Amino acid sequence: MGERTTHLHTCTLCEAMCGLEITVDDGRVALIRADRDDVWSHGFLCPKGTTLGKLHEDPDRVRHPMVRDGDRWREVGWDEAFARCEELLRPVIDRYGIGAVTAFIGNPTAHNFSLGRYVGVLIGMSGIPMIYSSGTVDQWPKNLSSQLMYGGMWTFPIPDVPRTDLWIVMGANPHASQGSLLACPDLLGQIDRIRDDGGRTIVVDPRRTGTAERADEWIPIIPGTDAALLLGMVNVLFADGLVDLGGIADLVDGVDVLRSACRDFTPELVASACGVPAERIRRLAHELADAERAVLYGRIGLCNQEFGSLASWLVDVVNILTRHFDVPGGLMFPKPVAWGLNSLPRPDLADFQAGRWRSRVRGAPEVLGQVPVSCLAEEIDTPGEGQLHALITVAGNPVISAPGAARLDRALPLLDCMISVDNWLNETTRHAHVILPGLSPLEQPHFDDLLWSLAVRSAAKWSDPVFEPEPGRPAEWEILIRLAAICAGTAAAEVDVAAIDDGFFTMLCQVKGVDPAVALAAYDHGGPERMCDLTVRTGPWGDRYGEVPGGLTLEAIKAEPHGIDLGPMTPRLAEVLQTPSGKLQLAPPYLTGDLPRLLERLARPAEPLVLVSRRHVRSKNSWMHNVDVLVKGKDRCTLLINPDDAKRCGVLDGTPARVTSEAGTIEVPVEVTDEMMPGVVCLPHGWGHDKQGTRLSVARDHPGVNNNLLAPPDFVDAISGNAAVNGIPVEVSPA
Repeated sequence: MGERTTHLHTCTLCEAMCGLEITVDDGRVALIRADRDDVWSHGFLCPKGTTLGKLHEDPDRVRHPMVRDGDRWREVGWDEAFARCEELLRPVIDRYGIGAVTAFIGNPTAHNFSLGRYVGVLIGMSGIPMIYSSGTVDQWPKNLSSQLMYGGMWTFPIPDVPRTDLWIVMGANPHASQGSLLACPDLLGQIDRIRDDGGRTIVVDPRRTGTAERADEWIPIIPGTDAALLLGMVNVLFADGLVDLGGIADLVDGVDVLRSACRDFTPELVASACGVPAERIRRLAHELADAERAVLYGRIGLCNQEFGSLASWLVDVVNILTRHFDVPGGLMFPKPVAWGLNSLPRPDLADFQAGRWRSRVRGAPEVLGQVPVSCLAEEIDTPGEGQLHALITVAGNPVISAPGAARLDRALPLLDCMISVDNWLNETTRHAHVILPGLSPLEQPHFDDLLWSLAVRSAAKWSDPVFEPEPGRPAEWEILIRLAAICAGTAAAEVDVAAIDDGFFTMLCQVKGVDPAVALAAYDHGGPERMCDLTVRTGPWGDRYGEVPGGLTLEAIKAEPHGIDLGPMTPRLAEVLQTPSGKLQLAPPYLTGDLPRLLERLARPAEPLVLVSRRHVRSKNSWMHNVDVLVKGKDRCTLLINPDDAKRCGVLDGTPARVTSEAGTIEVPVEVTDEMMPGVVCLPHGWGHDKQGTRLSVARDHPGVNNNLLAPPDFVDAISGNAAVNGIPVEVSPA
């Protein structure tokens, strides 16, 4: 027997941030279980968190830089890898300019200790004029509505679930996600708690999800019509004299504008379009208005649909109008111990305008600095001035995760330069010329950056690395700095990582009003740990480098291995508002201007069959399918279809069906189930691991099909540019 050690760590996979107790035997993970003393998760853990050892030990994980010569890959040293990046990037920039270079930033970036804190250096220092990201498939409508209402695109109010008595969930499935843009451990347990306290949970969703099964009521809704239902509720609140802003009335502008804007959207008008009876819409409005503590929560199913921005905005509106905003048990703003870089001021967005520029090929308007990720393929494969010739991907797999996936898969080989910061040779990175691998989650420390700004309590946890990385290899933050410097014109061999890092740190100190010389003198190291300490010390409880005696520091957090908890959310609307007027904008003209488009939708005949997406508790987008214990067992990449629709389409349970949209056709096994409402079918996202040239041995044995092959690239929420991957018209027939 070798040495046995036990380590406390935080799961890095999602917003739940579960505490882990990791047992290591002779250098290998022997067991991962929940840390029962974790101040945040209190012993809760989902199946994914138990597999971090599998991710660390995955024989397919890329551990050394790789360079592609034709169709063959070879491992190289780091110096050669960065030199090759320079050889590829410089000719593109010299010939076409930096505008021919872009980047795609993937979802895992937000969960990584280095990437989340340094991806801004890559974007800002490189000179790359614009990037693409998973945000325009996920939550751009929420960013948009938050910018317009509160003055900050990452100023997200979240439901105070632990203190509510009525929880209405729309387009979210915490059973699978554990919470999305919401950090709260054991949300299904919270449903039980609400019921035990005499309250109720209501789920509005086209599918009877695992969350709906646990809830007290399931209300099916036709995909893409959530905004109509919410407007019906707003109409009732005004018509029945139920509007009550509570203690925030003096901070709210636009009530009369909103009253006028919603006048036509009666429950009777919207009922047939959304499939929810007018009487139930009225009762929902009254239930919220009458409840002492209640909250309405909407998530990804509301964002990635045809009217995602209206739906995201109206979730907040309904909470505001029923006095369930900025109060315990309602929709509240978290107060993180350490601020995230996403919270820094954005002067370019102070006076919001959409369409400051448009994409070259499609003419898609820019929103918050980005256009739909589905534009990426056409910007690569369409010749002409401004054509993309180089791409840097960071922890992303858009060949699986982006609408129009087939075209992107064909376009990537056309690039003169593609560099991927990634740990796997996957469906996207197989097209790269260079792969620069990062560390495993257990080879680096962890302190969540973005996620604590979504948390129901002001807590904090530090995790030391479980394993030491290979000596001499750079961490992800150093990789990003080197790539940024190469793009900016510095020779690969001459990049001074420490100097650039010090410059970035100095800028952050200046933004937060502390003396950079004093702060720099406090450390003998740089990187994300130093930055993390800065964000703690200049946070709401921080010591500000001695200015506040007894204030909080990262060392104090490290001294509490199970974490610290400084309490639940508190009312702080006045503190977070950054709008030009200093008030909450209840009816931003850019959003109300989209209401006529919704009215036209209400008059449109219903589609016979539409497609929505889903996720499983054992899955995480496209990046957890190479873990055998998570994909074994029953096939989960199936088409869920209601029995009536199955009969009408002539498909049988367990047999393959052909699913066709205007974008493409796939074949997938059928699963007939009454968990789907009639007229709606459902496919999971993140699958399609059947591409040649990958090194994903487990995923290749469980390939599934890519639902983004059915997603039309130009089917988006018009005012945010977010992909509409829910509500896609399809036809289903026997294969």
